[in-house]
Amino acid sequence: MRVLVTGANGQLGKDLCPLLEATGHTVLGTTRKTPESSVDVVDFGSLSACFERFQPDAVIHSAAHTNVDDCERNPDTAYLVNALGSWNVATLAGGANIPLLYVSTDFVFDGKKRTPYTEYDTPNPLNHYGASKLAGEKHTRELCRKHFIVRTSWLFGAQGMNFPRRMLELAQTRKELTVIADQIGSPTHTYDLAKVLTALLTSSHYGTYHVSNNGECSWYQLAQKTLEFAGVQGVNVRPIRACDWQSPTLRPTYSVMRNLALELQGYPALPSWEEALQAFLLRCNGNF
Repeated sequence: MRVLVTGANGQLGKDLCPLLEATGHTVLGTTRKTPESSVDVVDFGSLSACFERFQPDAVIHSAAHTNVDDCERNPDTAYLVNALGSWNVATLAGGANIPLLYVSTDFVFDGKKRTPYTEYDTPNPLNHYGASKLAGEKHTRELCRKHFIVRTSWLFGAQGMNFPRRMLELAQTRKELTVIADQIGSPTHTYDLAKVLTALLTSSHYGTYHVSNNGECSWYQLAQKTLEFAGVQGVNVRPIRACDWQSPTLRPTYSVMRNLALELQGYPALPSWEEALQAFLLRCNGNF
């Protein structure tokens, strides 16, 4: 299968593209910043020309504007990339009648539940990032019949900046880290996510999926476990409330998701977030 992957230079793309190739697919990974594969999903002409050249059999759309605070400060940019960009991708994939897998987020939910969200819960985003990603879901559903919408959360991968890596970097120069303790979610290793995306791509069970590592924790607990598993000593992690953290963005206090659609179809359970974090640290091999 010839698979076009947008956002190939992101931490998910860097795990996803090699895994797709290892399973026998021909992959074109695109990004706005790599000259030989430069494609801006906002530019319909550029994207259309890429489809024409590569003739993909399927598309994984992971390109997005993911800086949540910047999305809040500049909502037009958020909707330009996350909504219009997805509109463009879905238009072309739908027109070619090929499967489209759109990577979405737990931020489509408002966090008012205290039990894990399933695919059957109604989204209600609190911020422009979540709303713009939900708009991308809408365009995907409306314009491409053969679609997968995969919501995931709190990503960390061996390549790219993420929360565990940032904690380990800060721990090299600080004796105390202040971390939010009243926001709960499901950390997800990009490698585990990439394996599920690869499996879904060859199925015909189109629809909406939640894909995150099992279990839940706060950012504070994730920071603690990151330092513990990495063997970092002498650094105190101090819990704070989200309202004490300077940010323009209102975030869900509880965005844990249950992978119900995967469970119903008999997919094996993903590892716990603790197991995933340990695997991530082994892959990084101390390179922070």
